Amino acid sequence: MASKNNESSVLFDQPGPKGRRMIRIANWIAGVIFAIVVVLILLRLHNPPDGENQLDWELWRPALEGEAWTDFYLPGLWMTIQASIVAVIGSVVFGLVFGVGRLLPNPLARAVSAVVVEFCRAVPVLLMMIFFWRGFAFAGIGNSSYWAVVLALILYNGSVVAELVRSGVGNLPSGQREASLALGLTETQSLMQIEVPQAIFAMLPAAVTQLVVVLKDTALGSIIMYTDLLQESRRLGSMYFNILQTLVVAAVIYFVICWLLSRLAEWLPEKMRSRTAAPTEAEAVAPIAIMDPSNVNQIAVAKEVEERRFSAGAGERQYHVHHRGSNASIREWRRTRYMQGYDETHPESQVDPLTGEFPAALRSQRKGKGGFGRSESKGSESKDGGKDTAK
Repeated sequence: MASKNNESSVLFDQPGPKGRRMIRIANWIAGVIFAIVVVLILLRLHNPPDGENQLDWELWRPALEGEAWTDFYLPGLWMTIQASIVAVIGSVVFGLVFGVGRLLPNPLARAVSAVVVEFCRAVPVLLMMIFFWRGFAFAGIGNSSYWAVVLALILYNGSVVAELVRSGVGNLPSGQREASLALGLTETQSLMQIEVPQAIFAMLPAAVTQLVVVLKDTALGSIIMYTDLLQESRRLGSMYFNILQTLVVAAVIYFVICWLLSRLAEWLPEKMRSRTAAPTEAEAVAPIAIMDPSNVNQIAVAKEVEERRFSAGAGERQYHVHHRGSNASIREWRRTRYMQGYDETHPESQVDPLTGEFPAALRSQRKGKGGFGRSESKGSESKDGGKDTAK
């Protein structure tokens, strides 16, 4: 929720109390107007000027009973999904081939790919379906309407995928190609091994969104007698003279499927970011300058040593472990104290990095000899230094 608020605040400033009140009032007015329009439509359907009541259950019952689903809706939905799956696979292959072709260093390959992609984008999908349908029927190819729908969707949506590939590669940092060329790769090797895989991964959310377009465009196949969901709904409506009711049911089915695909397109980028972005953990406190008395690492070490000193009952002040530098977070001061603050002249600085304990100091404390004391004389630094300090 917080991220959505941050994204919306980028587009416009957050409204104040007066602005929120005006927005609330506008929403209520729009809701009331929408409700009035819905009521007027239902009244018109209930009592049309020339016709029967379209809200009568006798018209809705044939469109909702089980026979309608098993004989019309589900077979038509399966034909729609079948054409969509084949069209999506073909569009991805077509888009990758001609999208990469527009990026190759060969000018002839770039020119041919550009002509094909621009032509397929410019010609309407329905017009391509009609031409392919008539051509396949003239050539004697069976199931001509199905292949006409699939091929037209492949050409149009494949050209869109080709542009997605080209834009994805174009949005990559130019330093990646420069680095690959510096490593000895050719432009084609850099394109195929480094740039295109990243572009494919980046274009997946947009490609999933394109699935919705493919699914909806299959409804154009009903014009060339392809038995998809829309065509089967029209057949059912012509049998019981309730074309409005059957089309409403088909619209609801289209809406549910497209809504699920839209949710998938929204979920996929978040899932991709969670798998590609490394987890980061912000530092609790920023490091302070070296030898600063307020250095968080030195404070943490001194605090622990002070507590140990009072618990041991020692009288004179003892010194904390020698620590150099402040390039560690407060959570890691035990480990960095071992790595940065090792002093071979002081056994108590030899901290176990796994447990964070002071073996030598603890043994001396149990013996009552003071494990953290430092002798004022350098010559007395030995195993009996703790005893001399206590005296």
